[in-house]
Amino acid sequence: MLTFEDKLTIIEDFSKLTRKDVSLNRVNFHFEDSLYEKTTVVYHLHPNGNGFVYTGSVPEYDANQKGLVNIRDFSGDELREIIRASIDHLSTEEESVPPVEQVWKDVEGHSLMLIEEDDRWNIYAGDNLEDSFGGYDEAALYLREEGFRRR
Repeated sequence: MLTFEDKLTIIEDFSKLTRKDVSLNRVNFHFEDSLYEKTTVVYHLHPNGNGFVYTGSVPEYDANQKGLVNIRDFSGDELREIIRASIDHLSTEEESVPPVEQVWKDVEGHSLMLIEEDDRWNIYAGDNLEDSFGGYDEAALYLREEGFRRR
């Protein structure tokens, strides 16, 4: 596991990020050139090694409902990769991202499809529309609360 100092060294190599010290000796790093209101890339990096990176709706990462991925046990390469993905996500307009289709399953094997259509995130059970949301994070939160996980 990387130390706090190791993580700081890696993160500070990203010249596009701005360091902001916060309470309890934690550190945030912001991407001020973000195309969105969201600018935080690294959130609450703590001297104990815990911290989070914002990935939002980047499909390669299983983020929590706030779009954050815990980086406590990340290697140096993994940390660099997720930070690059976060910056890319925050500097890419949504319209240029291809539509997403994801299969979500529960423990009993039931499947739902989450599909981005016309600026909406729609959840389908077979051909039937189950629900529709204005954003990916909102739809993913609903699915998680219902016991589904992305597969």
